Amino acid sequence: MSDRLFLYNGRAVPSESIPCVPLSDLRERVLEGVQGGARLSAFFGLKDEKGDLSLLAVLARDGEGTLEVLRAPAEESYPSLTPDCPQAHLFERELFEQWGVEPKGHPWLKPVRFHRNASGERPAAGVMEAFRMEGEEVHEVAVGPVHAGVIEPGHFRFQCHGETVHHLEIALGYQHRGIEALLRGGPDKRSLPILETAAGDTTIGHTLAYVRTLEALGADDSEITVRAETLRGMALELERLANHMGDLGALAGDVGFLPTASYCGRLRGEFLNMTALGCGNRFGRGWIRPGGVGFDLEEDRAGEMERRLEKAMRDAGGAVELMWNHATVLGRFEGTGVLTAETATALGMVGPAARATGLSHDVRKDHPFSIFRFNHIPVSTWDTGDVFARAYVRWLEMQRSAQFLKNQLRSLPSGKLTVDFKAPRGGRFVVSLTEGWRGEILHAAMTDSRGKFSIYKIVDPSFHNWMGLAMAMRGQGISDFPVCNKSFNLSYCGHDL
Repeated sequence: MSDRLFLYNGRAVPSESIPCVPLSDLRERVLEGVQGGARLSAFFGLKDEKGDLSLLAVLARDGEGTLEVLRAPAEESYPSLTPDCPQAHLFERELFEQWGVEPKGHPWLKPVRFHRNASGERPAAGVMEAFRMEGEEVHEVAVGPVHAGVIEPGHFRFQCHGETVHHLEIALGYQHRGIEALLRGGPDKRSLPILETAAGDTTIGHTLAYVRTLEALGADDSEITVRAETLRGMALELERLANHMGDLGALAGDVGFLPTASYCGRLRGEFLNMTALGCGNRFGRGWIRPGGVGFDLEEDRAGEMERRLEKAMRDAGGAVELMWNHATVLGRFEGTGVLTAETATALGMVGPAARATGLSHDVRKDHPFSIFRFNHIPVSTWDTGDVFARAYVRWLEMQRSAQFLKNQLRSLPSGKLTVDFKAPRGGRFVVSLTEGWRGEILHAAMTDSRGKFSIYKIVDPSFHNWMGLAMAMRGQGISDFPVCNKSFNLSYCGHDL
């Protein structure tokens, strides 16, 4: 058997076909792959039916459209990847917290989610030593975990000299719900509702990754009709439109530009209502189902959605262009929170935050899935890496998503909404990627001999990107944090799971 395994997005293989190499070899291959341009999409532990623990890494080779899977028996410790591969830093912290596998030499080996470890112990959330800068006039500003607004909990510690931030430490884990543990032993009746709410603003993104995982585990090739695949893609782009619209409005609000903030708040509701027109729920719950979709778009409703889309995008253009043409807005956006392409690459960042540095990673292009195998959306990039770039990439993506939706609404293919769904087979493994509105969403699953999940791993795009926010704040004024934070708009619960 070959000691290398390359998968395509959403294609299952027998779990026994995953080559098992010594941990030292896995480490070297990950480093070799990342240095050659691959990304570390996932690195996690799994136990087989005998209780043996192994480590599994997924390298995304975007230029080739393949996913390399590496597996190694776990050891008590190994030389940390992080000093040579910063992309691994959170994955290795999680491995140590969950399984007690210690990456020797890791520079920041702290809890990620404060969940129960392999010994059954659960530390109190947020209780840990924090990084400190020493020096005359250096001071610390602590924000959270409880915030004044109606937002999720997260703790931010700023090490400052005067107004300048030299270091930001972000501690999350307050929303850890044990989703991956709940999914083990499934699929069952709970699985789909759990995934629809893994990150509430990304219902479609996570649900689509989940159903594609199930479908791959049950059949060698997708049998989903083109109509159902089209509706799935439309639901995903509607979710992107609603969230990008909301983010642009919130960014305007953070710099006190109320005309755009007010318009975008209303317009976000218009895009959410288009999703509700499609399935009856503003967040898309119930639309994506194993085997296809739960709701159709008949000709009359498709026409109504197109009319609403055209009006919403016309209004959005007016509101957003007003912001681009206002000097005070640009003065706050341009040059604020700059992140270089080199830093984004080193951290393995994904989504609009990465594309705003000039990188072109996009699952819809690099690892096409669903309808995106046949209908391509151009990748939107900018290269300044600042708040403006992260905002402008969102606006570019909105325009291209809207054009994609118009094209599909005018030529929806015929076909059934669902096909018979085959239950997962035993001894199978699959990696499923989707491009959520924040970036790459990864779901990886392995089934035991009964066809039940022995492991279900989720990597939300926020898991890759939180450190990017910390790096973007270095050298910034602390008053720039709200607008920098909103320009990333990362998920707390998507990170905590």
